[in-house]
Amino acid sequence: MKRILFVLFCFAVTSSYSQNKISKNKKAIIASVEKHKQSLIKISDDIWALAETAFEEHQSSKILADYAESQGMTVERGVAGMPTAFVATYGSGKPVISVLGEFDALPGLSQKATPDKNPLKKGAPGHGCGHNMFGAASLGAAIAIKEQIEAGKIKGTVKFFGTPSEEKFFGKIWMVRAGLWDDVDVNISWHPSASIEADVQSSLALIDFKVEFFGQAAHASGDPWNGRSASDALELYTAGVNYYREHVKPTVRMHYHIQDGGQVVNVVPDYSRLWMRVRDTKRSGMLPVYERVMAMAEGAAILANVDYKVSLISGIYEVLPNREGGKIMQSNLELLGPIEYTDEEIAFGKGIQKATGKPEVGMDSKIKPLEPTREHPGGGSTDVGDVSWNVANINLGVTTAPKDTPWHSWAVVSCGGMSIGHKGMIYASKAMSMTMLDLFESPDLVDKVKKEYKERKGDEVYEAMIPDGPPPIDEVGN
Repeated sequence: MKRILFVLFCFAVTSSYSQNKISKNKKAIIASVEKHKQSLIKISDDIWALAETAFEEHQSSKILADYAESQGMTVERGVAGMPTAFVATYGSGKPVISVLGEFDALPGLSQKATPDKNPLKKGAPGHGCGHNMFGAASLGAAIAIKEQIEAGKIKGTVKFFGTPSEEKFFGKIWMVRAGLWDDVDVNISWHPSASIEADVQSSLALIDFKVEFFGQAAHASGDPWNGRSASDALELYTAGVNYYREHVKPTVRMHYHIQDGGQVVNVVPDYSRLWMRVRDTKRSGMLPVYERVMAMAEGAAILANVDYKVSLISGIYEVLPNREGGKIMQSNLELLGPIEYTDEEIAFGKGIQKATGKPEVGMDSKIKPLEPTREHPGGGSTDVGDVSWNVANINLGVTTAPKDTPWHSWAVVSCGGMSIGHKGMIYASKAMSMTMLDLFESPDLVDKVKKEYKERKGDEVYEAMIPDGPPPIDEVGN
């Protein structure tokens, strides 16, 4: 009992000490986020319930843009040729600090806010990556900074970028191509996670393309010799990709989704289509693999005596890490301390872990130390990478689900619609706005972050990996 009391006493003293170290302006930032807390939770919950997918986030985008406008920010909607993309701005002059907000859901992950798999509507979309919280928290951070500029405490410009279709077409690439970050000094981004850390790791570069085969239909029994099977070509192609897996580096990932393999069994199919992705930790390693699997499409077409077409959808760069920015974020995480959970929330988290076959250890809200930046990290891909090759970028991860939760799953959707997700979202809003405040208050910090960005980028010339023309709005649903 004495040991427990001693631990509680030490925790209270540490928390009090951290609070005493928080500056007056940072206390005002925290108060601003708290003031908007219930509105931000409602925004997040509304977007969670809407669960709109890539380029269909019309209501979700409007909710965020309308709230930014109601708080005195100037909003430009439909930027970069995307109806659901927007920029909310407040202030003038330098520095210009921006923050990213995503809001698209994933197909097929509909889920109630319960610790067992229980869809709201079977087969419907759900926020399996927590983007309902992503956009709301980032907007809260931008508004907190806006209020400090408005009060005359800091000078400069804050921007909130509403970025659609991160999960499918990578909308930020078109926003980058439109030059929307050209005047920005530093960008801030976060992502829902199962832990809290200033993220100084990279991600995987990715190329996204479509392979189509065109043959000749015929009766599958009566005269199959008159047919040329597009489905045969598709199978030969996927066989080639799968044999190739043995001969690529361990950092490479290749995966595909067969979108059309024929319609009925008694017709030799004259059309087939496959959606393919290639990834690696470096764009330089990804491109040769991409070229090889493109050549395989020609080989499959020759073998099946059909025609073929490879169409680029989009491609994204790996994230360019920034340790100087990570240090600033880390200091603010340590000021805030860990997230505290109720017994009910811990039980909910353990229920998620039980349902997904993970150890029932509950939540992980400890502040991770700033880790060394790894040369070849694992994980997924994000179009934040393209932003990070055009402006210095600071990343953050915050706990919004229990430890070891499978991402892109119903479990993330569940937590994102209740208090576990809400707490992480509000925490992220505070951490980002405090970090942004440091940048506004210290030109030296901005210079350090930008210097590292330039050193890491080196002589690399960024080239957007997207086709000429507008974003593929007409591809929605295909």
